[in-house]
Amino acid sequence: MLRNEGDRLRRVVVSTPRDAYFDISTHAGANIPELADRDRTLRQHDSLKAAMAEFGCKVIDVPERPGDPNSVFTRDVALCTPRGHIKLRMGLEARRGEEEWMSRALEELGEPCIGGIAAPGTVEGGDVVLMGSVAFLGISVRTNEEGARQLGALLSDMGYEVRTAQLGSTYMHLGGPMSAIGPERVLRCRGVFPDDFFRGFDTVEVDPQGPSTGNVICLADNEVIANAAENAPVIRELERNDVKVHGLDLSELRKGAGGPSCLVLPVERE
Repeated sequence: MLRNEGDRLRRVVVSTPRDAYFDISTHAGANIPELADRDRTLRQHDSLKAAMAEFGCKVIDVPERPGDPNSVFTRDVALCTPRGHIKLRMGLEARRGEEEWMSRALEELGEPCIGGIAAPGTVEGGDVVLMGSVAFLGISVRTNEEGARQLGALLSDMGYEVRTAQLGSTYMHLGGPMSAIGPERVLRCRGVFPDDFFRGFDTVEVDPQGPSTGNVICLADNEVIANAAENAPVIRELERNDVKVHGLDLSELRKGAGGPSCLVLPVERE
């Protein structure tokens, strides 16, 4: 069950990059900007899994989807909710098919499919942040208006107030400029969101430094994992605001255009 991204992380799905992530022949269509070093990538991904396991989170490692370098970014493919998972529909055509791959894995874990996004709608999980009674949705290059409408209807039926923001081309997903860092606390980039978008929430504001400035994994209230290789100023600001930060070098995963939260699909929080 997952209602609030700021609650304590109990169970996640990851997909260790073993072959597909390093197949350069697929990178152009898959929007992979830079070829990663295999050994360093595996060490970095292992350190992420170890950090979550040491925290007490159960880490479920699903074998990567053959021929799909983006399958390492598990967050985008489904959305886990208090009632089960929603099968999303990828905005990047090269990722189509991941939806069924992940839905089967979640059903095997006892997470029923309670709905999905139908064409022409698109929604990627990086554009959705659930926080208590509020669902933050981003309209982006990957999530369109129709997809947001369909998802908003499903989430409204669960009692969420849906708040939507239009994102510019700087950010691939909503998770680039914002993340939950507690049940009622948000990390946000200045100048990106409407003034009242985070009403009712405490916020830590940072200056935008790049497409993943606001991207962290919330472990529990005021405790996160961040990419120390690119987010040192953000880490300092979080620590000044009494947030415990586990800084990991995730630079080889960043070469695939993903931030820390892109690498995990939260399944259960409490």
